[in-house]
Amino acid sequence: MITQQPRPAGQSPAAATSPVLATPPAAPADAAAYFAARLAFHTDVADVHAALTAGAPDFVVVDSRSTAAWDQGHVPGAVHLPTARIPADAPQLLDPEVPVVVYCWGPGCDGATRAALALARLGHRVKEMLGGIEYWIREGYPTETWQGTETRPADPLTAPVGAGECGC
Repeated sequence: MITQQPRPAGQSPAAATSPVLATPPAAPADAAAYFAARLAFHTDVADVHAALTAGAPDFVVVDSRSTAAWDQGHVPGAVHLPTARIPADAPQLLDPEVPVVVYCWGPGCDGATRAALALARLGHRVKEMLGGIEYWIREGYPTETWQGTETRPADPLTAPVGAGECGC
């Protein structure tokens, strides 16, 4: 069991509050509800890769980036559907009964969030792939281009060490 470190003698409780706890943590029931909801909206690249590698995934992957970005490399088997084209093209490309996992560039881009919103407004069940194509590549997973499949070495600072999965 981890316990809180004792406060130095003479230090008031207010002075001992760290910036981390300046806003107290949520109650356990509230935290459980939040994290359960978060998992309903997000997935990560390792889980998407594992499902695709296992075959017959129960979802479709959508790359919401531009054609130029798609041509640089995309998740194998993904559907190319730029965000601006979702209202016009999604009805022809996607089955509304099949959940969608959408991605964009990476954590610094909210393109996947905009695409997920557009798909949800059309009635699709959708999750956002955290990390986008950036973390897909950084974890050493293959990408497709017009020239074929390419796999770059995993980034040792961000990719899990070992069997290629985070073990979470």
